[in-house]
Amino acid sequence: MTLPYILIFTAVALFLGLVTRNRWRVYFLMGVSALAVFIMQPILPIRGLDFWLATATLALTVLSWIITAPPGVQRERSNLIAFGILLGIVVFVDLSRYLGIEEFIMATLPPRIGTLLVFLAVLVVVFWGAVFVKRVSPAFLLILSTVLLIGIFIVLKVPAFAMAVSGAIRSMLGRPVGRDYAADFRWLGFSYIAFRLLHTIRDRQTGRLPAVSLAEYVTYVIFFPSLTAGPIDRVERFIQDLRKPFVLGAEELTVAGKRLVIGLFKKFVLADSLALIALNGVNAFQIRTPGWMWVILYAYAFQIYLDFGGYTDIAIGMGHLMGIKLPENFIAPYLKPNLTQFWNNWHMTLTQWFRAYFFNPVTRSLRSAKRRLPIPAIILVTQLGTMLLIGLWHGVTWNFIMWGLWHGVGLFLQNRWSEFIRPRLAGLENRKWLNSSLTVLSTIFTFQYVALGWVWFALPDLTSSVYVFLKLFGFA
Repeated sequence: MTLPYILIFTAVALFLGLVTRNRWRVYFLMGVSALAVFIMQPILPIRGLDFWLATATLALTVLSWIITAPPGVQRERSNLIAFGILLGIVVFVDLSRYLGIEEFIMATLPPRIGTLLVFLAVLVVVFWGAVFVKRVSPAFLLILSTVLLIGIFIVLKVPAFAMAVSGAIRSMLGRPVGRDYAADFRWLGFSYIAFRLLHTIRDRQTGRLPAVSLAEYVTYVIFFPSLTAGPIDRVERFIQDLRKPFVLGAEELTVAGKRLVIGLFKKFVLADSLALIALNGVNAFQIRTPGWMWVILYAYAFQIYLDFGGYTDIAIGMGHLMGIKLPENFIAPYLKPNLTQFWNNWHMTLTQWFRAYFFNPVTRSLRSAKRRLPIPAIILVTQLGTMLLIGLWHGVTWNFIMWGLWHGVGLFLQNRWSEFIRPRLAGLENRKWLNSSLTVLSTIFTFQYVALGWVWFALPDLTSSVYVFLKLFGFA
């Protein structure tokens, strides 16, 4: 979110915290969040695509609720009201072109109402089809929806696929083909939306998903403070806050104000200042000495932390204004003495998601297999796999793959070292000065390893990354 959007949505959050009460609170939060999906969707070179992607966000969310909700709840009054509100928002945004207010909602002109009505008719058929398939084979529908979400995610993250989709859309619209770019198909917040949807689908498969209304589900998935940069909350925790009676008082206002001020300072003062010198694909080749290369690398390490951590503080602060206590995402990660603790405190909700839905199930499966792998081999496979997936979540490029492998190998080596050194340090508990010194050294080493890993993350290709590594150590 840009600074104007943050200020506007903070004012909206404050208003909602002051005026919304009881049963209508969830409808207000859902409605504002749905409208925010359209407002914050970035402008795209393909005319009208920003409207359709925002509409697709709402459609996918409603479809996922239909798939995961208990049978027979679709016609409950509260859910019909929520569906009517969502439909009204989509139609209102489309009609804004006729009311002369479209520039206040979307960056481009929405489509004509006839086109929207055709799309909505098709959508209704899809929804009814999902209800029918759910009655016949609910397990198949859950698997199909998972494949669909992962497929969309892959298309968005693989530049070649995104360009192919862009070219296909341009061709259908009669636009010049050959000017398509991966950036033509930017879908606001889909990385976070997909993980929330996958979480609910998977929990439905295992029987752990609580019953939630359509309004609660949609609000959870597209809650506007955390739409673009997380954190990735869990639905069972989110709805506890959503269902509690809430009155914005002095204590919550103080907490929210503090987090907002801290977040704004981190992002727009510290992070944006560091961005002027932080490592990137341009200045990497302009640096002549190893010392200055280390300076811009450290600048990037702190810039990415302050940028991401600042947005998290802002999201948490906005949430507090409305009675939603979003989970923490960063707790002093650069002050941790090993990589495991670093990842337990860096983008915590993403790490916890992969731990719950990949690392733990794969570990259990490997340990219960008839032909059991040695424990070190299991640790290597699961840690490499987890970190590789986290790298690919950021983007399907060789540099993100290398970043994921860098941390996967580092976690494995740290695990093996800890197992080796633990018994040898058992007799040193009473030597506090020695323990403190070892902690300081391991913290410095961990930060250095993480900072070097950012080389893969910050640069666009392997050639640039290898050059920077060579430059850092005086070989280039």
